[in-house]
Amino acid sequence: MIFRSLREWGREQIGLGPQENIPRAEATRRSSAFLVSTMASFLTPFMSSSVNVALPSIGRSLGMDALLLGWVASAFLLSAVVFLVPFGRVADIHGRKRVFTWGTVIYTLSSAVCALASEPSTLIGARVGQGAGGAMIFGTGMAILTSVFPGSARGRVLGYNVAAVYLGLSLGPFFGGFLTEYFGWRSVFAANVPLGLMIIGVVVSRLKGEWAEASGEGFDYPGSVLYGVSFIALMYGLSTLTRPAGVWWILGGILALVAFFQWERKAKWPIVDLDLFRGNTVFVFSNVAALINYSATFAVTFLLSVYLQHIRGLGPQAAGLVLVAQPVVMAVLSPAAGRMSDTMEPRIVASAGMGLSALGLGLLSFLREGTPMVFIVAGLVILGAGFALFSSPNTNAVMSAVERKVYGVAAATLGTMRLTGQMFSMGIAMLFLTIHIGRVALSEAGVPETLLSVRQAFTLFAVLCAAGVAASLARGKVR
Repeated sequence: MIFRSLREWGREQIGLGPQENIPRAEATRRSSAFLVSTMASFLTPFMSSSVNVALPSIGRSLGMDALLLGWVASAFLLSAVVFLVPFGRVADIHGRKRVFTWGTVIYTLSSAVCALASEPSTLIGARVGQGAGGAMIFGTGMAILTSVFPGSARGRVLGYNVAAVYLGLSLGPFFGGFLTEYFGWRSVFAANVPLGLMIIGVVVSRLKGEWAEASGEGFDYPGSVLYGVSFIALMYGLSTLTRPAGVWWILGGILALVAFFQWERKAKWPIVDLDLFRGNTVFVFSNVAALINYSATFAVTFLLSVYLQHIRGLGPQAAGLVLVAQPVVMAVLSPAAGRMSDTMEPRIVASAGMGLSALGLGLLSFLREGTPMVFIVAGLVILGAGFALFSSPNTNAVMSAVERKVYGVAAATLGTMRLTGQMFSMGIAMLFLTIHIGRVALSEAGVPETLLSVRQAFTLFAVLCAAGVAASLARGKVR
């Protein structure tokens, strides 16, 4: 009786209650779309946050130096950035369900290969596959929801979808640490396989129909290649900046990016709609603020995981319990921050959040070998509060700055900024570790050198967030 009541309550929350008078086939399609999209939204952030806790164990097991270990995290992000926009366009042309399904298949198979990898190259290659599959999921899951649900229920289901993202971020450090400590780091990747198979089963058996509003239009192959090459060159150059070749890679990436924008201006079917950026100050600066914010905050879990396990000697589970403080605060405060941005200017709320993030990062830049855990948790709580105040209002500003007909493109653009920022954040962390530690196994690195890397990275991140406040305030008024 209790379970039946809970099920009925859940159906009412997403607009499938008995009073809705929806045909059974349509109700099944909506509930299936909600289920698979929400599970997928949980899956990818859960993987990202849990893998960061497992990285020190992976390094010890496979004998990976700091640079290679950073690529275990960065390969996923770089692949997702390279493929997100092109696969979003492919989904619009050939079908969102088709791309979502194949993305889940690729992601699941790649997770299995990660769990079985015995060489660093195999693991990093499989992470590239995970990123490609993840991009196919990112670019279609939310679009399927908006295609299936009417406007009257869309806000509710999207809210639950976002909650699933934060739930994945919150549970990742704890369960990643637990799995790593008791079952080994391979179990972190293996845990994704049954969930991926479950999603595939629901899509194939219950999610009927297809959505391809751009069917018949062309695909921009030259633009996609330039887009991917630019980000690959930039990321590789950032990771090798300690050598002269790194500068040339970065310059090459910048030139490829310039060529990409020049091409997109004249392309018949561009993969990025540049019209969104012309004369839209709110949209431009909100995306810039998102890029800066994620560039300054994403690598925090990775750096603190290294600090807690390598310098403080904590096990993966204990480190995960400390790290969970930030995403828990984010999950608790994000709904309230979103409501605040409905009554206040989003730029005010988001800018205050970025200022808090700068404060939290500044505190973490003072880490020492014997820093009290209370101090570390306090820094994470402040950082989580700042991120919560920034994220929802900034998303609100982005979506409020465009017309309803381009909501999908605007959301994809913001998603690209998020992933690009995460990628650059890991690149910055890898750069400092490479400068001070070099190409040695992280487990063999000296404590003073590792601590200096962590502190300098946090200092730069705090400066980035402080500069991001200016970009956030510069966006202008939404209302």
